[in-house]
Amino acid sequence: MGKKKPDDSGATSKGKPSSKDAAKDVKKEKLSVSAMLANMDQKPDNKAKKGSTLSSSISSKPKPKAPLKPSYVDGLDLPPSDEEDDDDALEDHKQQSRQQRGGDAKPLEISVTDKELKKREKKDMLVAHAAEFAKQEVLKDDHDAFTVVIGSRAAVLDGENEADANVKDITVDNFSVAARGKELFKNASVKISHGKRYGLVGPNGKGKSTLLKLLAWRKIPVPKNIDVLLVEQEVIGDDKTALEAVVSANEELIRLRKEVASLQDESSAAEVVDVNDEANGDDDAGEKLAELYEQLQIMGSDAAEAQASKILAGLGFTKAMQGRPTRSFSGGWRMRISLARALFLQPTLLLLDEPTNHLDLRAVLWLEEYLCRWKKTLVVVSHDRDFLNTVCNEIIHLHDLKLHVYRGNFDDFEGGYEQRRKEMNKKFEVYEKQVKAAKRSGNRVQQEKVKDRAKFAASKEASKNKGKGKVDDDEPMPEAPQKWRDYTVEFHFPEPTELTPPLLQLIEVSFSYPNREDFRLSDVDVGIDMGTRVAIIGPNGAGKSTLLNLLAGDLVPTEGEVRRSQKLRIGRYSQHFVDLLSMDETPVQYLLRLHPDQEGLSKQEAVRAKLGKFGLPSHNHLTPIAKLSGGQKARVVFTSISMSKPHILLLDEPTNHLDMQSIDALADALDEFTGGVVLVSHDSRLISRVCDDEERSEIWVVDNGTVRSFPGRFEEYKEQLLKEIRAEVDD
Repeated sequence: MGKKKPDDSGATSKGKPSSKDAAKDVKKEKLSVSAMLANMDQKPDNKAKKGSTLSSSISSKPKPKAPLKPSYVDGLDLPPSDEEDDDDALEDHKQQSRQQRGGDAKPLEISVTDKELKKREKKDMLVAHAAEFAKQEVLKDDHDAFTVVIGSRAAVLDGENEADANVKDITVDNFSVAARGKELFKNASVKISHGKRYGLVGPNGKGKSTLLKLLAWRKIPVPKNIDVLLVEQEVIGDDKTALEAVVSANEELIRLRKEVASLQDESSAAEVVDVNDEANGDDDAGEKLAELYEQLQIMGSDAAEAQASKILAGLGFTKAMQGRPTRSFSGGWRMRISLARALFLQPTLLLLDEPTNHLDLRAVLWLEEYLCRWKKTLVVVSHDRDFLNTVCNEIIHLHDLKLHVYRGNFDDFEGGYEQRRKEMNKKFEVYEKQVKAAKRSGNRVQQEKVKDRAKFAASKEASKNKGKGKVDDDEPMPEAPQKWRDYTVEFHFPEPTELTPPLLQLIEVSFSYPNREDFRLSDVDVGIDMGTRVAIIGPNGAGKSTLLNLLAGDLVPTEGEVRRSQKLRIGRYSQHFVDLLSMDETPVQYLLRLHPDQEGLSKQEAVRAKLGKFGLPSHNHLTPIAKLSGGQKARVVFTSISMSKPHILLLDEPTNHLDMQSIDALADALDEFTGGVVLVSHDSRLISRVCDDEERSEIWVVDNGTVRSFPGRFEEYKEQLLKEIRAEVDD
């Protein structure tokens, strides 16, 4: 007897309950367990000891780790010196959030059997394994995933062929490539001539990056004497400085330097009693050192650091940054170091896959000038028209599982492509009319005559082109004219409702990050209205993305005032948009969750129609977002922006994951959009398209902690930069 002790766990007293109360308890227990099991994917429990029963409140258990949400500084365009200094603060913030959530949780009386616990643990384990497997599948670069057939034989993995050691051209005829059953190339042929600069173009997901990888892996045969380098991964972060990381790319240079240092140390440390032996040793060491010095001189050892420093400076590294360890840089800056290493090494065949994605406008213009002086062979995949026009003298177009070579830059290619497309479609229209007329007559002989004439004309044309070198020898003769299958995509942003100006203003705004004395934006005074067109330009790390976040309301100014229309809707696209997507949802699920109010009989079909307009293939509509490519994820985000019916678009590097056709479609959509547009981009052509109307366009230059308006057109600003860059490269 005596006083009943309070039970922290919320358990009932030992008194015998009535049958009615017992029924209530059973019902309550079932409901609690059901609710818990329904939520166990989101809140997996820690493993309980065998034979234990849970008779405690959920709030008394340690909270499991929730999916990490990015902090407000993640992915912002900060100066590189801030690298990963926020981890501890972020963890403290999350710990406090977990404690708050735990403190607010209401006690829930539950009892779970060992069997149920094991079921939950097993399900949690399966979910975790499935998520990890999906992640690995997305990120995996599996050499065995590709089947390559050269003519009638499979390609040799190491590219060991009997090519002449002096051959510097790469010629591969009649090859086919499949990736996990998907056909990427069929009876394609390509010739890469030494000393030419090729632009490899075509729609996303059709095999451009795959072709570069197969060349680098030598699954497509490459002569042994040609050294190939593909820049696709960022340099590993360690204690080497950025400058040391670039110079160390030349392994032979580093080896010779170490050998020289070793011989010098041995000579200075040697104290031999026998004078004759010492003299002989000195002679041998001296000869060896002289030989090594000669090799180093041929390799340009004395100028190696200066050359590496020049390349890093062109890509945006200050002297102070060049002396910092590589581990202190973000992924984007480490990609620049990888690019600098490749330019420093000067391989016989340099392969670049979207090299401008991590660069600001000035670095892109510098890279253009540098590559224009490239004496060896270059193949580059890029979505930047101006870059391709400036750098490339031949274009390889991936179309219909084939590779077609066009002489000249990208503008020349477009002219040739359009002419070829019109000719093909005209022939197809004539042929189609003749076939229909023959069918209407019901005369089988006449139908066969039409087909025979078409085959003869196609064979004659193919033979003529083969004689001129326009068609590969292994190209099969076309049987009849085919309709030219074009890849098209169309973006559209709906007409925004009218709002009374001003829509958005920053008035004498200043901003700095906590514990960041080296970064501050001061006295920012800008405004955006309907129809405004703004391009924000400046070096990476100067604060372009920070300015966008201030405009969007994601950051609060430390000083000054932000005025925003109450009914204003903002559509945001970030270069780190992948972090904002829910990877386990399909595009349709994701968009329906964000925009549930859809018109039409089927909400799902309405969403799928919108995704289709933005160029996402129908078979990807119900694919988990984690399995989509970067370009496909971009289309999901743009669809979501369009569905939000924004008044202002804030776009941070929107072209990074888009192909050429999609960038053109985006530019057209922005031309038609009557709301405001604020753009951060390294793509000169897109900036020119957006800011072509001088009356309503502005150029904001972010640098040295300020935001100033450039007094002129974008082309004038670009020309100023080019003059500075040409002087640097020519020096």
